[in-house]
Amino acid sequence: MTQHLSGSPVLVVTRELDPAADLVVDELAIRRVPVMRFDMGDFPLAMSLSVEHHDGPWTGALADEYRSVRLEEVRAVYYRRPRLPAAFDGLAEPHRTWANEQALAGLLGTLYALAVTWVNRPDADGIASHKPGQLPIAAACGLRTPRSLITTDVKAARGFCRAVGGPVICKPLMGGPLEYPDGRRTGVPTHLVDPDTIDDSVSLTAHLFQEWIPKTHEVRLSVVGTEMFAAEIHAGSDAARVDWRSDYEALTYDVCQVPDAVKAGVLGWLKRFRLNFGAFDFAVTPSGDWVMFECNPSGEWSWIQNRTGLPIAAGIADLLAKG
Repeated sequence: MTQHLSGSPVLVVTRELDPAADLVVDELAIRRVPVMRFDMGDFPLAMSLSVEHHDGPWTGALADEYRSVRLEEVRAVYYRRPRLPAAFDGLAEPHRTWANEQALAGLLGTLYALAVTWVNRPDADGIASHKPGQLPIAAACGLRTPRSLITTDVKAARGFCRAVGGPVICKPLMGGPLEYPDGRRTGVPTHLVDPDTIDDSVSLTAHLFQEWIPKTHEVRLSVVGTEMFAAEIHAGSDAARVDWRSDYEALTYDVCQVPDAVKAGVLGWLKRFRLNFGAFDFAVTPSGDWVMFECNPSGEWSWIQNRTGLPIAAGIADLLAKG
């Protein structure tokens, strides 16, 4: 029997197995906030949508076999990497692709029309996730950023290294692992570049080169609304000192405070991109300057909470509960 959720529920749109979403749902339960958790990949086969517009907002129900909500009663949406809608496998192409597109437009488009708090709207998240757009906005918000080059030109890459006059790194422009035909998945770590080894392979795709920032440690700064949750990351191996993601076992953590200028800068950055959450990566130099490398608008944070005790899930739940 389907249970109707009343009392201004929160929609948690995510995959079935997501530890971060689990933590947020637990915190919402503590606050007695009703939750409908679902994966868009279950729509339309295991979920139904029926909404109507007449001289006002959309009204109607979203339901699965266990729960239903009236969309006009929703107070907030927590959106975290769900699957895309999937129509009946028996539909032949091109009709199946067309049906999937219609399902996405109907469900996500209806959710977009809700005048509620999002963490984060996927359209804003997608724009903000591109590193080339991040750095100029960060600099405009008063944050220090590394000197950078994006190029497919080997001469430009070598010239950049000469101009920097010190160590240079190369890093991916976007996240995601390499997936091999045999099922193996490996990350692409940041690495130091020897200018003498730069060759014509640079022309095969876009490359991001940056000056190396001397650092005592790095900081993962998770920002929820206006709340700051900052964790120092100390590297215990050579690989981790270049890219801490390459050697998690060599890392130690500590909680730290955020300088006022950095607080103002990241809040300005989030406002420019219309985001309520961001996971920022900073290096802290020997002189104490914070240098922003990037922000992942849908970045992982549960491991930081588990290692440090920072109440990030509680902060997200509080923001969603306020609506």
